[in-house]
Amino acid sequence: MEANYFDLSDDTPVYVISVAAQLSGLHPQTLRQYDRLGLVSPGRTAGRGRLYSTRDIMMLREVQRLSQEEGINLAGIKRILTLENEAMRLRDENHRLRAEVATIRALIQYQLPPA
Repeated sequence: MEANYFDLSDDTPVYVISVAAQLSGLHPQTLRQYDRLGLVSPGRTAGRGRLYSTRDIMMLREVQRLSQEEGINLAGIKRILTLENEAMRLRDENHRLRAEVATIRALIQYQLPPA
C-alpha cells in the first residue's frame, strides 16, 4: 500500500506564520508572543521558522476568545489550557484502562467454569 503524503491530520504543521496569522485573525507578532509564552507550540522548519497546524489555529482562536470575550489574562489562559490538556489526557487514559479491564474480565469469564 502506497503512503498518501497529502493525508494530513489536524496536528500536521503546514501553515507559515503569515497564513496562520490570517487564519486566526491575529497579528504575526502576537503569534510569536504566544509561542514565547507557551500558549501554542508550532512546529519548526529546518531553518527554525514556525509552522502551524490546524489544531494550533483553533488554539489561537480559543486564546483570542478567552482574552477578548471572557477577559482572562494570558497567565490565566495558559493555566486553563494546561488543565484542559491534562483533563483530555486523563480521559484518554481512563478509556484505555476501562477497555483493558473489560478485556481482562472477558478473559477471566472465558477461562472460569460457570458458578
